[in-house]
Amino acid sequence: MKNLIKIITIFICLNTTSSLFAQNSPRDIEKKIDSLFLRYNNNTPGVAVAVVKDGKIVFKKGYGMANLEHNVPITANSVFDIASVSKQFTAFSIWLLQSEGKLTTEDYVNKYIPELPEYAKKIKIKHLLAHTSGLRDHGALVSMAGFFITDLMHTNQVLKMMNRQKGLEVEPGSTFRYCNSSYILLTEIVQRITGKTYAEYTSEKIFKPLGMTNTRFADNHQLIIKNRVDSYEKENGQYYHVPLMNTTPGPSGLLTTVEDLAKWVLNFEKPIVGNKKMLDEFNKPSTFDNGEKVFLRVIDGDTIFHAKGQNIWKHKGQRIFSHGGHTAGFRTFLGRFPEHNLAIIQLSNDEHNEELGGRWDIADFYIKEIQPNKKSPTVAPSSSTTTKTNENFTSTISSFTGKYYSEELETTYDFVLKEGKLVMQHHRLADITLNQIGEIKFSGSGPNTFRFEIVFIKDEKGNSIRLEMSNWGAKNIPFKKI
Repeated sequence: MKNLIKIITIFICLNTTSSLFAQNSPRDIEKKIDSLFLRYNNNTPGVAVAVVKDGKIVFKKGYGMANLEHNVPITANSVFDIASVSKQFTAFSIWLLQSEGKLTTEDYVNKYIPELPEYAKKIKIKHLLAHTSGLRDHGALVSMAGFFITDLMHTNQVLKMMNRQKGLEVEPGSTFRYCNSSYILLTEIVQRITGKTYAEYTSEKIFKPLGMTNTRFADNHQLIIKNRVDSYEKENGQYYHVPLMNTTPGPSGLLTTVEDLAKWVLNFEKPIVGNKKMLDEFNKPSTFDNGEKVFLRVIDGDTIFHAKGQNIWKHKGQRIFSHGGHTAGFRTFLGRFPEHNLAIIQLSNDEHNEELGGRWDIADFYIKEIQPNKKSPTVAPSSSTTTKTNENFTSTISSFTGKYYSEELETTYDFVLKEGKLVMQHHRLADITLNQIGEIKFSGSGPNTFRFEIVFIKDEKGNSIRLEMSNWGAKNIPFKKI
């Protein structure tokens, strides 16, 4: 009888194991992941996905098209601009230079970029890394200056603009404020120390040693890159190409594949570039000047911390190092679950890919310890808040009309009356009709500008003499009335 019970027990265990294996077999996982991206086909942009588990790629696949005009499908070898996921590579370059004794993160930025204004409190390299520099975001400034987000922009142009900025958003080291400008300054520091272009330095020190043969920073928009993906946005049921000519590597601009990013992920487990001690330090949360960890926000009781181009938080109770990216129509993500030896890479050329949220479903497929009822945040720079409109204002709109010039942006706006509304005009932009949200406060946005707010300043006679413009990444930019 005992032997019979033993045999039955073994049979049940074998059956259970077989069932569990079937439920989690590679084919079953592939079907589950396929189901997340059913809307992608030969007539749509799409996504490339890779999953790294226990030291190897266990899944890689492309969905949809890399180029809709030439019917080129997305594969695991398709080359995407990964937008802000690039930042961790820029931060890592600084840490490599520090490990070689060529700088320290406590160094003042002006030591390497002396033409940058010296503010009341000096900015350190660690402030740039942690988004605590207080600098204005160059993308926000460019938008205010009347440029299209898709316009050609070089690092030298950004540096000249940053050198004209007379004020900071906050005191360095005190507050987290997402800032792409900081990462452009980091690349410039790398170039000035090494005497090499940033693309050359990262290729030599990171990409070649790791065998990332399809990876490089884009410092020239005219480069021919094999297997390069175009990005798209859908409007009124029609897909449109969204061009990307930005050549300011550092905060963005890394061209790579899901296969190459898998090699980067594995370097955190078995270092080829750097060593375990350096990587452990690199993965620690950055700190404010008061010693507290740099935090972004608290969601569902979990605090999101920042660590050199990565965010540290918990997805449904499981610790994750992650960052997302968005530029033109590219939507990208890289997330590492160190306790599970798991990483998820998702690169899309579809502006609307975020609606699918596939990355979190994929994590659920692989992690049995996932806890239910936890929301997964999307961490990105927040838009400026807008005060509720109240039409019972006493100010005369005509008093705000006139021409206003910003020395820091080297740009001019005309404010005119049209059909009883205040309209903002710029020679490079479509007219923007403003909404009055206060006695002296207006808001607006155009097809190629971030949403902004304007506050007019009047003299004792009630005449408007200047204004201050703000958006998500630059506050209170002064304009004088001419």
